Amino acid sequence: MADREAEILDRARGIPEGFVTTYGDLCPDAPRLAGAVMASCDDAEVPWHRVVRADGSLAVGKRQRALLEAEGVPFRGERVDLRVSWFAIER
Repeated sequence: MADREAEILDRARGIPEGFVTTYGDLCPDAPRLAGAVMASCDDAEVPWHRVVRADGSLAVGKRQRALLEAEGVPFRGERVDLRVSWFAIER
């Protein structure tokens, strides 16, 4: 695994329960790379469901929403309420 991919996964592991971050937060200069890394990850220690699109919409849909709701993440309609649940990743 490339260093950049490992860094993305390490950042994702740091998202606490009940919060989300965006693909752009995981990798600001290449959010699509973050999406590809998350989509191909099969490590159970990586909370993939806590990563959402910049507008709060979900990439995986019902399954992702169910996991987030179980953690208490609030929604406004179909999108995560980022005003309440966004977690800033330190670089």
